[in-house]
Formats: sequence, structure tokens, C-alpha cells
Amino acid sequence: MWQTTVQILKAGALYFALVFGAGFVLGTVRTLWVVPRIGTRMAELLEEPIMLVIIILAARWVVRRFAVSPKASSLLSIGGIALGLMLVAEFTFVAWLRGLSVRDYLAGRDPVAGTVYYAMLVLFAIVPLLAARRSAGAT
Repeated sequence: MWQTTVQILKAGALYFALVFGAGFVLGTVRTLWVVPRIGTRMAELLEEPIMLVIIILAARWVVRRFAVSPKASSLLSIGGIALGLMLVAEFTFVAWLRGLSVRDYLAGRDPVAGTVYYAMLVLFAIVPLLAARRSAGAT
């Protein structure tokens, strides 16, 4: 039981790190080069499909790498841990980098791109379950 818990924690942390790292790089490119050319909304919307592919690939790799139990609770725990870490990192980073409160950050998001972003956070949390189910169905 203890080993399973540690395995899930490690998998969730790695899943977070992979996606956050990729998002950090893409966000930097978006902010510095894409937003000035096409605007914030379009830049964020163009980034989301790339992030979805990264999320899927990271989830599949992490689930395989850690040979996580195929139980839904284990797979959703990985996504939940990663989502929790993502929210803490993002709000801490945003507060520090942009000098915004969480409330100001959320209020300042574009209504369209922000809605897509929130949907992506939900997907981020459940994709480990979906990726494992797809892998199990393919074998």
C-alpha cells in the first residue's frame, strides 16, 4: 500500500513537471513572440492544441513508466496531484511574476481563451485515466 502511494505521488509530480515545463516554454514563446503579432486570445487558443498533445503524451508515458495500477482511483489520483501542483505553481508564479492576486489573475483572463484553459485543466486531471484505458484497450 505504501509503495503504491509513493508511486502515485511520484507519477503525479513527474506528470506535473513535464506538462508545466512544456507550458512554461510555450508560454514564454507565446508571450514574447506570438501575442504581439496576433493578440492574446488567438495566441492562447493556438497554444492549447499543442498543450493537449503534450498532456496526452506525458500522461501515457508516466502511466507506463510507473506501471501504475489500472484502477480509476490510482489514475485519477495522479491527475489530481498533478492538477494541485499545477494550480499552486501557476498561482504562486503568477503572483510573483506579474504582481497579481489570484482574483485579479482570474478576472483578467480572456472569456473565450480562459474557458478553454479551464477545460484544459479538467482534461489535464483526467487524461491519465483516459490514457491508461486506451493503452489497456490497445493491448
